[in-house]
Amino acid sequence: MVPLKDNIKDKGKRVLKRFSPEKGNNEKGSSVKPGRELLNNGMGMLFVFLVLMIVYSLIVDNKKETSLIPISEVAGDVVRGDVSEIKVAGEMLTVLYGKGNIEKQSQKEPGVGLSETLVNYGVPSDKLQTVKISVEKESGFVYWLINLAPFIIPILFILVFIWFLTRQVKGAGMQAFTFGQSKPRIIFPNDKKQKVTFKDVAGVKEAKQELSEIVDFLKNPKKFLDIGAQIPKGVLLMGAAGTGKTLLARAVAGEAGVPFFSISGSEFVEMFVGVGASRVRDLFKMAKQAAPSIIFIDEIDAVGRVRGSGMGGGNDEREQTLNQILVEMDGFEQHDKVIVMAATNRSDVLDSALVRPGRFDRRVTVDLPDRKDREAILAVHALKKQLAEDVNLLVVAERTPGFSGADLHSIVNEAAILAARENRLKVAQFDLIRSIEKVMLGPERKSHLLSEAEKKITAYHEAGHALVSSVLPYADPVHKVSIISRGRAAGYTLKLPLEDRKLQSRKEFLDDIAVTLGGYITELMLFGDITTGPSNDLQVVSGLARDMVTKYGMSEKLGPIAFETLIGRMGGRGMHEEKEYSQKVGDAIDSEVSKIINEAYKRAEDILTKHRPALDAIANKLIEVETLEQDEYEKVIIAHGILPKKKKDIEHQK
Repeated sequence: MVPLKDNIKDKGKRVLKRFSPEKGNNEKGSSVKPGRELLNNGMGMLFVFLVLMIVYSLIVDNKKETSLIPISEVAGDVVRGDVSEIKVAGEMLTVLYGKGNIEKQSQKEPGVGLSETLVNYGVPSDKLQTVKISVEKESGFVYWLINLAPFIIPILFILVFIWFLTRQVKGAGMQAFTFGQSKPRIIFPNDKKQKVTFKDVAGVKEAKQELSEIVDFLKNPKKFLDIGAQIPKGVLLMGAAGTGKTLLARAVAGEAGVPFFSISGSEFVEMFVGVGASRVRDLFKMAKQAAPSIIFIDEIDAVGRVRGSGMGGGNDEREQTLNQILVEMDGFEQHDKVIVMAATNRSDVLDSALVRPGRFDRRVTVDLPDRKDREAILAVHALKKQLAEDVNLLVVAERTPGFSGADLHSIVNEAAILAARENRLKVAQFDLIRSIEKVMLGPERKSHLLSEAEKKITAYHEAGHALVSSVLPYADPVHKVSIISRGRAAGYTLKLPLEDRKLQSRKEFLDDIAVTLGGYITELMLFGDITTGPSNDLQVVSGLARDMVTKYGMSEKLGPIAFETLIGRMGGRGMHEEKEYSQKVGDAIDSEVSKIINEAYKRAEDILTKHRPALDAIANKLIEVETLEQDEYEKVIIAHGILPKKKKDIEHQK
């Protein structure tokens, strides 16, 4: 089955690609069960106890064994002159024979001296005088330690073991009292490793200019207070994901040289009601004690959504947390010198009380970088990379419209990984170009081989996209065509605008729809059948045409009316949109959508029929080399009378 295709427009990359029908797997990390750490510690202590007992037993067993003989035998040995020395320790006797090589033990009668005992057993006094008799004192720390060690050591170990378990249980029980404590990540001004300044943030000139006033206030608040000015207590950073909102907040703290308290909005919410509000109070208390300081709340929409709308499940804990944030920000005094910064990419769902004047009353928009900003961001990320002489970051910036700062960082990093994988010491321009496609589409799938029939269908499919895009005046120029599997794409057509743009016209939308239908029409024209490949193309076309009618007012029949409701935008497409128009209007919308698609279909079909030789040439070349870069592709279409688009042509059309 031929993989599906998709038209990526989210980042303005204009990529046409095929998606395979396989589904990704969601990997879930394993979590540690409660009490498992305590059990592991207890088992470890028990193991150590057993090891010590075994070692002690081996030491005791390996002591030099001595035989116990009766006192009468000792007396006989003294008479024969075999005994050289007798050591007396209480009633215990240690008898040494010869030169002390042989040692035996005996026991005398309690309360009676050794000499008297031996004389009573018939030992002559002259024989007794030849034996050295020494008396050892029975008291002393070492003596008692040696004798009591077999009993004291196990008892002490058991006591330590019980104390350790008690301490662990107490620590686990005390965690209930720490729920209300916030645990923000703190970056202090003297932490040079984590310190970030505006020099480390490329682009976003307007945002940095807005935030420079916050830096000035934190450095010199007296200048503002003397004139009666009040710096905003809250700064809301708004922008798409990966545009550098968190980095900007850290840069403000780094420029001002103040502590930076960072926490995520989701970290306030717990299963127990009231915990979030308690953590908010604790966080603001910590920040006030360290003032001047900055509190940064990332993804504030997790707790700051509109109250009473039913969004977010109507969580009472979330609303209590939001209420506490509102109270804390209202309770600020001018001398507190605490600035609250927050970041979100869903500013439309925030509660109005949160963004009113006096709270988050300054809103800073962090846009996606333009070409110059992308080049500067790439230069920052490439500072620590070993670049080859052929690297041109301007070319990379031109091929990445719509990329965020995080995307650009990923491109440079992936290029370094590709170079290291091939055992090269420097990153080349070729690595950066390849990394763009890897970030956009995923890694190459060299093991994913198409059959000859599928390869031919895929080649003509991509050739259809590329040819229509090259002929239509408002479509973006083609930069690359490939039928090599990459990620989930079995083939793709990369087309990029010649310059960055914020707006898109109706003519550009219509050309995009025709280009997206190019693969579908080519399969039907050449093979007389349709595969599953263009199915996602049709979804993209239908969604784009419907947006033209219902969102952008680009329908000649229905006029400038937006039929999409606020609930539909907040809830997400297709989740719980609320229609505020009649069935008759709905039929008219469907009719206009069909009209737009059919007209685009006819335009693309005419182009493919008229330029059939060029279509065959592109497809055959793809089957031969599998990938056509921009220069090679333009040579093919120029040979068939189609001139590639230049920047001046686009400007003339506009």
